[in-house]
Amino acid sequence: MKWSLNLGRIAGIKILVHWTFLILIGWIVFSEMRRGSDMATTLLSVAFVLTIFACVVLHELGHSLTAQRFGIDTKMITLLPIGGVASLERMPKKPKQELLIAIAGPAVNVVIALILYLVLPPLRELPSEDFLTPISPANFLYLLLFVNLMLVFFNAIPAFPMDGGRVLRALLAFKLGRVRATQIAANLGQLLAMFFMFIGFFYNPFLILIGIFVFFGAHSENIMVQHLDFLRGHRVREGMMTNFVALSPADTVRDALGKLLQGSEHEFVVEQQGQVIGTLTRAQLIEAVKNDQMQKPVANIMTTEVRTFDVHDKLSEAYAELQKTKVPLYPVLENGQLAGVINLDNITEFIMIKSALAQH
Repeated sequence: MKWSLNLGRIAGIKILVHWTFLILIGWIVFSEMRRGSDMATTLLSVAFVLTIFACVVLHELGHSLTAQRFGIDTKMITLLPIGGVASLERMPKKPKQELLIAIAGPAVNVVIALILYLVLPPLRELPSEDFLTPISPANFLYLLLFVNLMLVFFNAIPAFPMDGGRVLRALLAFKLGRVRATQIAANLGQLLAMFFMFIGFFYNPFLILIGIFVFFGAHSENIMVQHLDFLRGHRVREGMMTNFVALSPADTVRDALGKLLQGSEHEFVVEQQGQVIGTLTRAQLIEAVKNDQMQKPVANIMTTEVRTFDVHDKLSEAYAELQKTKVPLYPVLENGQLAGVINLDNITEFIMIKSALAQH
């Protein structure tokens, strides 16, 4: 993800912090300053939030490591102000696998809360507001226990993209199949999202943000599953473009700009005697112009690490890969030779045309 800080790897999984996370830290410092807190209390508040997000990382690792047991790798875990996101290579197709992966995250928070409950001295009476605020060494771990329980309850909401939505889909999929189960879970998620947004207008604006996140998360999940189901049985050959402009490695940046202006292509395959040797994007061309490289061959500025598809590959796999990587274009090979290109727009058009034909 762009503008993210790499914190390293855990179990081979990259841990990233998005730059917007700094806004959260800044807001906490600002809030403590307005409240008149001293430096020690302010730093303790920041430490508390960082500890919560450490629990969020462990939560996402619960998902990721469980997914690894089913042969599904996780590229990265990204921390955002509203939580963490584990980028699984693919979603499990079997309901039992999805159920176990979805439950694994909240189970980690249950374990954390249980450990804290066992090690902390029991409270003799219901804590007062003075005990809960402001943050202090005396209430730090008690509040952390409470937050982990809240993470469990929040993720139990049966709405995408929360874990509860995936648990609900997995349970429904045992009887109804993945597509129908996704529709039901997504519709329920969107209803809950609208309820969050309505309540947020009167009580807490943060609920509006959560509602928007849930609404579009449920919508995108539903559309994605429907499209993948629709593409089942189709091959890349059916969705690829055969009418495209290719470049030679000897073509100059000026030559490539001419082809960019003459047609509708924004990305090009660079090939030599039918062999794909690279790809070139509009952004790379513009950067080359800024660096006064008009006479340089495109071989000097192209991307040489290129993933390709074969004409016999499943179109659904190409669609999922394009959605995940956001790569603008993939070359398609037949018997090792360049036969076409495929991008997300073309597959979407393929879905629209086939869907329209199916209605007649």
